[in-house]
Amino acid sequence: MLHERGISLDARLMTIAEMVGRCPAVADIGCDHGRLGAFLLQRGWVGRALLMDVSDTSLDKARALIRLLGLAQRARFLVCDGAEALDEPIDAAVIAGMGGATAAGIVERGRERLGGARLILQVNVGHPELRRRLAAAGYRLTDERIVRDGRRLYVIMEAQPGKAEYDERELHVGPILLRRKPRELSDYAAFRLRVARKALDGARQGGEAAVISELEREIAIWEEAEMWL
Repeated sequence: MLHERGISLDARLMTIAEMVGRCPAVADIGCDHGRLGAFLLQRGWVGRALLMDVSDTSLDKARALIRLLGLAQRARFLVCDGAEALDEPIDAAVIAGMGGATAAGIVERGRERLGGARLILQVNVGHPELRRRLAAAGYRLTDERIVRDGRRLYVIMEAQPGKAEYDERELHVGPILLRRKPRELSDYAAFRLRVARKALDGARQGGEAAVISELEREIAIWEEAEMWL
Protein backbone atom coordinates (compact mmCIF):
# COMPACT_ATOMS: atom_id res chain seq x y z
CA MET A 1 0.00 0.00 0.00
CA LEU A 2 0.93 3.68 -0.26
CA HIS A 3 1.57 5.18 3.15
CA GLU A 4 2.41 8.88 3.32
CA ARG A 5 3.67 8.63 -0.26
CA GLY A 6 5.80 5.67 0.74
CA ILE A 7 5.59 2.04 -0.31
CA SER A 8 4.92 -0.85 2.03
CA LEU A 9 5.07 -4.44 0.81
CA ASP A 10 3.34 -7.65 1.78
CA ALA A 11 5.42 -10.43 3.32
CA ARG A 12 6.14 -12.14 0.00
CA LEU A 13 7.41 -9.03 -1.77
CA MET A 14 9.27 -7.85 1.34
CA THR A 15 11.23 -11.10 1.44
CA ILE A 16 12.04 -10.73 -2.25
CA ALA A 17 13.21 -7.16 -1.63
CA GLU A 18 15.42 -8.31 1.24
CA MET A 19 16.96 -10.99 -0.99
CA VAL A 20 17.66 -8.41 -3.69
CA GLY A 21 19.34 -6.33 -0.98
CA ARG A 22 21.50 -3.37 -1.88
CA CYS A 23 22.96 -3.19 -5.36
CA PRO A 24 23.47 -0.71 -8.21
CA ALA A 25 20.89 -2.09 -10.65
CA VAL A 26 17.97 -4.52 -10.53
CA ALA A 27 15.59 -5.81 -13.21
CA ASP A 28 12.04 -6.80 -12.27
CA ILE A 29 10.95 -9.13 -15.07
CA GLY A 30 7.17 -9.23 -15.16
CA CYS A 31 6.93 -6.26 -12.80
CA ASP A 32 3.11 -5.92 -12.86
CA HIS A 33 2.23 -2.94 -10.60
CA GLY A 34 5.89 -1.97 -10.05
CA ARG A 35 5.64 -1.90 -6.26
CA LEU A 36 8.80 -3.90 -5.70
CA GLY A 37 10.92 -1.63 -7.89
CA ALA A 38 9.35 1.47 -6.33
CA PHE A 39 10.14 0.21 -2.83
CA LEU A 40 13.76 -0.61 -3.70
CA LEU A 41 14.27 2.79 -5.32
CA GLN A 42 12.54 4.74 -2.57
CA ARG A 43 14.52 3.03 0.19
CA GLY A 44 17.75 3.65 -1.72
CA TRP A 45 18.53 -0.05 -1.80
CA VAL A 46 19.14 0.08 -5.55
CA GLY A 47 20.49 2.83 -7.75
CA ARG A 48 18.46 1.92 -10.84
CA ALA A 49 15.46 -0.28 -11.55
CA LEU A 50 14.52 -1.75 -14.92
CA LEU A 51 10.80 -2.52 -14.86
CA MET A 52 9.87 -5.00 -17.55
CA ASP A 53 6.58 -6.49 -18.76
CA VAL A 54 5.08 -8.00 -21.88
CA SER A 55 3.14 -4.98 -23.14
CA ASP A 56 3.07 -1.21 -22.89
CA THR A 57 -0.36 -1.43 -21.28
CA SER A 58 1.01 -3.83 -18.65
CA LEU A 59 3.57 -1.21 -17.65
CA ASP A 60 1.10 1.66 -17.24
CA LYS A 61 0.47 0.93 -13.53
CA ALA A 62 4.20 0.78 -12.83
CA ARG A 63 4.85 4.02 -14.75
CA ALA A 64 2.10 5.83 -12.85
CA LEU A 65 3.39 4.67 -9.46
CA ILE A 66 7.03 5.52 -10.19
CA ARG A 67 6.10 8.99 -11.43
CA LEU A 68 3.83 9.62 -8.44
CA LEU A 69 6.77 8.90 -6.13
CA GLY A 70 9.18 11.08 -8.10
CA LEU A 71 11.48 8.17 -8.98
CA ALA A 72 11.30 8.28 -12.78
CA GLN A 73 14.89 9.46 -13.28
CA ARG A 74 16.20 6.24 -11.76
CA ALA A 75 13.82 3.86 -13.55
CA ARG A 76 13.50 2.44 -17.04
CA PHE A 77 10.45 0.73 -18.51
CA LEU A 78 11.09 -2.02 -21.04
CA VAL A 79 8.43 -3.82 -23.07
CA CYS A 80 9.55 -7.37 -23.73
CA ASP A 81 8.83 -11.06 -23.28
CA GLY A 82 11.15 -12.16 -20.49
CA ALA A 83 14.64 -10.68 -20.42
CA GLU A 84 14.92 -10.08 -24.15
CA ALA A 85 15.11 -6.26 -23.93
CA LEU A 86 17.89 -6.17 -21.32
CA ASP A 87 20.59 -3.96 -22.80
CA GLU A 88 22.68 -2.98 -19.77
CA PRO A 89 24.40 -4.88 -16.95
CA ILE A 90 22.33 -5.65 -13.88
CA ASP A 91 23.28 -7.03 -10.49
CA ALA A 92 20.04 -8.85 -9.71
CA ALA A 93 16.96 -9.96 -11.61
CA VAL A 94 13.60 -10.74 -10.03
CA ILE A 95 11.33 -13.30 -11.71
CA ALA A 96 8.27 -13.76 -9.51
CA GLY A 97 4.60 -14.65 -9.48
CA MET A 98 4.50 -17.14 -12.36
CA GLY A 99 4.85 -20.87 -12.99
CA GLY A 100 8.13 -22.73 -12.77
CA ALA A 101 8.20 -23.64 -16.45
CA THR A 102 7.60 -20.02 -17.49
CA ALA A 103 10.32 -18.72 -15.15
CA ALA A 104 12.77 -21.37 -16.36
CA GLY A 105 12.08 -20.40 -19.97
CA ILE A 106 12.82 -16.75 -19.19
CA VAL A 107 16.18 -17.74 -17.70
CA GLU A 108 17.07 -20.06 -20.57
CA ARG A 109 16.20 -17.58 -23.31
CA GLY A 110 17.78 -14.66 -21.48
CA ARG A 111 20.90 -16.40 -20.17
CA GLU A 112 23.35 -14.26 -22.15
CA ARG A 113 21.61 -10.96 -21.35
CA LEU A 114 21.31 -11.81 -17.67
CA GLY A 115 25.08 -12.23 -17.50
CA GLY A 116 26.36 -12.71 -13.97
CA ALA A 117 23.28 -11.31 -12.24
CA ARG A 118 21.86 -13.02 -9.19
CA LEU A 119 18.35 -14.36 -9.79
CA ILE A 120 15.60 -13.99 -7.20
CA LEU A 121 12.78 -16.36 -8.14
CA GLN A 122 9.34 -17.02 -6.70
CA VAL A 123 7.04 -19.37 -8.57
CA ASN A 124 3.59 -20.64 -7.69
CA VAL A 125 3.93 -24.14 -9.18
CA GLY A 126 6.64 -26.26 -10.77
CA HIS A 127 9.44 -25.83 -8.22
CA PRO A 128 11.18 -29.15 -9.09
CA GLU A 129 11.22 -28.31 -12.80
CA LEU A 130 12.59 -24.83 -12.09
CA ARG A 131 15.42 -26.18 -9.93
CA ARG A 132 16.32 -28.79 -12.54
CA ARG A 133 16.34 -26.33 -15.43
CA LEU A 134 18.30 -23.72 -13.46
CA ALA A 135 21.05 -26.29 -12.91
CA ALA A 136 20.99 -27.24 -16.60
CA ALA A 137 21.26 -23.54 -17.54
CA GLY A 138 24.37 -23.11 -15.39
CA TYR A 139 22.96 -21.79 -12.11
CA ARG A 140 23.35 -23.03 -8.54
CA LEU A 141 20.91 -22.27 -5.75
CA THR A 142 22.49 -20.09 -3.06
CA ASP A 143 19.47 -19.31 -0.87
CA GLU A 144 15.96 -20.65 -0.33
CA ARG A 145 13.38 -19.24 2.07
CA ILE A 146 9.78 -20.00 2.95
CA VAL A 147 7.63 -17.00 3.78
CA ARG A 148 4.09 -17.00 5.15
CA ASP A 149 1.83 -14.35 3.66
CA GLY A 150 -1.62 -14.61 5.20
CA ARG A 151 -2.68 -18.24 4.80
CA ARG A 152 -0.27 -18.96 1.96
CA LEU A 153 3.31 -20.18 2.01
CA TYR A 154 5.78 -19.14 -0.69
CA VAL A 155 9.21 -20.51 -1.54
CA ILE A 156 11.67 -17.86 -2.71
CA MET A 157 14.99 -18.87 -4.26
CA GLU A 158 18.25 -17.13 -5.07
CA ALA A 159 20.41 -18.56 -7.86
CA GLN A 160 23.84 -17.51 -9.11
CA PRO A 161 25.93 -18.67 -12.05
CA GLY A 162 27.68 -21.92 -11.15
CA LYS A 163 27.54 -25.70 -11.38
CA ALA A 164 25.02 -27.77 -9.46
CA GLU A 165 23.48 -31.23 -9.46
CA TYR A 166 20.42 -32.14 -7.42
CA ASP A 167 18.84 -35.49 -6.57
CA GLU A 168 15.09 -36.03 -6.69
CA ARG A 169 14.57 -35.12 -3.04
CA GLU A 170 16.52 -31.86 -3.48
CA LEU A 171 14.52 -31.00 -6.59
CA HIS A 172 11.24 -31.31 -4.70
CA VAL A 173 12.10 -29.95 -1.27
CA GLY A 174 15.06 -27.69 -2.12
CA PRO A 175 18.72 -28.37 -1.31
CA ILE A 176 19.11 -25.39 1.01
CA LEU A 177 15.76 -25.93 2.73
CA LEU A 178 16.80 -29.53 3.35
CA ARG A 179 20.01 -28.39 4.96
CA ARG A 180 18.59 -25.53 7.04
CA LYS A 181 15.23 -27.09 7.94
CA PRO A 182 13.45 -23.80 8.75
CA ARG A 183 10.43 -24.11 11.02
CA GLU A 184 8.09 -23.20 8.13
CA LEU A 185 9.20 -26.30 6.21
CA SER A 186 6.96 -28.58 8.28
CA ASP A 187 3.85 -26.61 7.32
CA TYR A 188 5.03 -26.41 3.73
CA ALA A 189 5.54 -30.19 3.60
CA ALA A 190 2.00 -30.72 4.87
CA PHE A 191 0.69 -28.34 2.21
CA ARG A 192 2.60 -30.09 -0.59
CA LEU A 193 1.25 -33.45 0.59
CA ARG A 194 -2.34 -32.20 0.50
CA VAL A 195 -1.88 -30.90 -3.04
CA ALA A 196 -0.13 -34.06 -4.29
CA ARG A 197 -2.68 -36.43 -2.72
CA LYS A 198 -5.57 -34.52 -4.27
CA ALA A 199 -3.83 -34.60 -7.65
CA LEU A 200 -3.19 -38.34 -7.25
CA ASP A 201 -6.89 -39.00 -6.67
CA GLY A 202 -7.68 -37.20 -9.91
CA ALA A 203 -4.93 -39.00 -11.84
CA ARG A 204 -6.19 -42.40 -10.64
CA GLN A 205 -9.70 -41.60 -11.81
CA GLY A 206 -8.26 -40.67 -15.20
CA GLY A 207 -5.98 -43.71 -15.39
CA GLU A 208 -2.88 -41.58 -16.11
CA ALA A 209 -0.13 -44.08 -15.32
CA ALA A 210 2.88 -41.78 -15.80
CA VAL A 211 1.32 -39.01 -13.73
CA ILE A 212 0.34 -41.49 -11.00
CA SER A 213 3.91 -42.77 -10.76
CA GLU A 214 5.34 -39.25 -10.55
CA LEU A 215 2.87 -38.17 -7.88
CA GLU A 216 3.50 -41.30 -5.83
CA ARG A 217 7.24 -40.52 -5.80
CA GLU A 218 6.54 -36.91 -4.80
CA ILE A 219 4.26 -38.03 -1.96
CA ALA A 220 6.91 -40.45 -0.69
CA ILE A 221 9.49 -37.64 -0.63
CA TRP A 222 7.25 -35.28 1.34
CA GLU A 223 6.12 -38.06 3.71
CA GLU A 224 9.77 -38.77 4.46
CA ALA A 225 10.36 -35.06 5.00
CA GLU A 226 7.48 -34.90 7.48
CA MET A 227 9.04 -37.73 9.49
CA TRP A 228 12.34 -35.96 10.14
CA LEU A 229 11.03 -32.43 10.52
